[in-house]
Amino acid sequence: MGQHDHGHDHDHDHDHDHDAHGHGAAHARSHGHHHHDHGPPPGGYGRRFAAGIALNLGFVIVEAAYGYIAGSLALIADAGHNFSDVLSLALAWGAATLASSKPSPRRTYGYRRTTILASLLSAGMLLLAMGGIAWEAIERFSNPAPLDGMTMIVVAGIGVIINTATALMFAGGRHGDLNIRAAFLHMAADALLSLGVVIGGIAILMYGWQWLDPVISLIIVAAIVWGTWDLLRESVDLATDAVPRSIDPGAVSAWLGALPGVTHIHDLHIWAMSTTENALTVHLVMPDGSDDHFLHELTEGLEDRFGIGHSTVQVERQDTGHGCGREA
Repeated sequence: MGQHDHGHDHDHDHDHDHDAHGHGAAHARSHGHHHHDHGPPPGGYGRRFAAGIALNLGFVIVEAAYGYIAGSLALIADAGHNFSDVLSLALAWGAATLASSKPSPRRTYGYRRTTILASLLSAGMLLLAMGGIAWEAIERFSNPAPLDGMTMIVVAGIGVIINTATALMFAGGRHGDLNIRAAFLHMAADALLSLGVVIGGIAILMYGWQWLDPVISLIIVAAIVWGTWDLLRESVDLATDAVPRSIDPGAVSAWLGALPGVTHIHDLHIWAMSTTENALTVHLVMPDGSDDHFLHELTEGLEDRFGIGHSTVQVERQDTGHGCGREA
């Protein structure tokens, strides 16, 4: 497995040596074991991505064709929005597939971080799409377009079923994988928008309330933007090597500092390698040194307690004071 040089992380092939300054320093490198579950395996979602793309692409074609035949600009516009969701699903699937590829001498972590980039791009696409829908809804207040209530109900009703079914495919993995969460949000957003259109269509049929359609659209857009903004912030955090939200850096620091034989820790870095895998580097000051058993227990503990499966540890017999220069 490739090493990530985070900060001043020194590579040594032996556990104990003496540095050039003459004082004892034990340097140990150890990686967490990878047999634990890091979240939904990308390969396990391949069929779901394929099914979701096929369902939604089919709906886009039918909706666009029906809109063209009926001369409905609203249906054609909605088909265009749904096609952007097909692209987002393809983006998430592609990133998940790339993340499972093997590392190379040049790309020592493989393409794991593409899942973070995909979730970031997907959040941006969803916010842009919501902006377009909000703009169109506002336009309808001043220039209301004649709407066929029954057509709206039928077409949007099909959309509710397809989008809800697709969203449910990704519901189980949305808490453990930001990339899966982005796919879920796209489909859930479409399901809500389609449901809003159904409600608007019923109101138009019963009361002739043409204004209700844009009002419902704006309410749903506000709710989706609220949820997507959090996805965007978390994606930006991971892309800039912030500590993942699921990990309390204070708790990790306290746990490491309380380990037997550890008198001080410094240069602690925790970051996300992908939307499902986390890494850590740290320097431990241990006057009596360490052994393989200690390192094994340490890496197991980091993974079991905090979900950090890739750890690199440097053990020093005394605190030299030569840290990375920027402590958290």
